[in-house]
Amino acid sequence: MVRPALQADGGDVDLVDVAEDGVVSVRLTGACGSCPMSTMTLKMGIEKTLKEQIPAVKEVVQVR
Repeated sequence: MVRPALQADGGDVDLVDVAEDGVVSVRLTGACGSCPMSTMTLKMGIEKTLKEQIPAVKEVVQVR
């Protein structure tokens, strides 16, 4: 759901890791990697969507 919107704006998201404690690590790439709104995209877009779809997800963090 979120990824096509990111790709439409010239960015993307890569899954890096899913820890046993429910923390999902992702890397924002392309235009999203340097966008000043990337924190909002991460928390209000990616994290919110994953938490709704997968209750075991506790947090989504960005890695570089």
